Amino acid sequence: MRIEKRQAGDLRPVFLGPGFAKFAFASCFVKFGDTHVLCTASVEEKVPPFLRNTGSGWITAEYGMLPGSTQQRVEREAVKGKQSGRTQEIQRLIGRSLRSVIDLKKLGERVIKIDCDVLQADGGTRTASITGAYVAMYQAVQKLQTQKLLKDFPITDQIAAISCGIVNDEALLDLNYLEDSNAEVDANFILTGSGSIVEVQACAEKKAFSSKQFQQMFALAEKGISELIMLQKQALRI
Repeated sequence: MRIEKRQAGDLRPVFLGPGFAKFAFASCFVKFGDTHVLCTASVEEKVPPFLRNTGSGWITAEYGMLPGSTQQRVEREAVKGKQSGRTQEIQRLIGRSLRSVIDLKKLGERVIKIDCDVLQADGGTRTASITGAYVAMYQAVQKLQTQKLLKDFPITDQIAAISCGIVNDEALLDLNYLEDSNAEVDANFILTGSGSIVEVQACAEKKAFSSKQFQQMFALAEKGISELIMLQKQALRI
């Protein structure tokens, strides 16, 4: 039995709160158990130089952990003067995940920027960020359409993400920090609502894993993401 008395294939309690931040263009407060992330969306009516005069927009993301998000204070990267490799990797992951489910031509020459700020970290911050970031992006697109700035709705599918792992030779879904830190194998799955694969990150932390174990994790991820997709629909009322 897991710490939260979950079965191997159970998600932690998930909360998706759209419109959480009063002054943001769009937002979502997401909870995966004790991992809490605030995702906000802003819109810029311009694009990076490489996209100028192409008629195409862009989705980008920034990610950060607040100082009090873990037991040991996290130093602000702005004070350090540079982002860690982990931060850069995660924000690029969020950005390319979101871009996989939107027609950038239909978005027009504008940028939607998603900021994912981790308020509390207990494992799975990147997967919670992607899941919440989709909700924020969807609201931003809805708002642009309400303002008659978009002719066609550009979002083509849903997207969500979840972690899996092998702990004590057992495949588990949605690892908390204690499980993740003791996992023999750590994996993150990013899938669309239609079941297509966007990205899979899987590595042996303590020992190599078999194709059977990978398939077990993938099956758990498909189950978990289908549940997250339904929660997104409920939050967005779509």
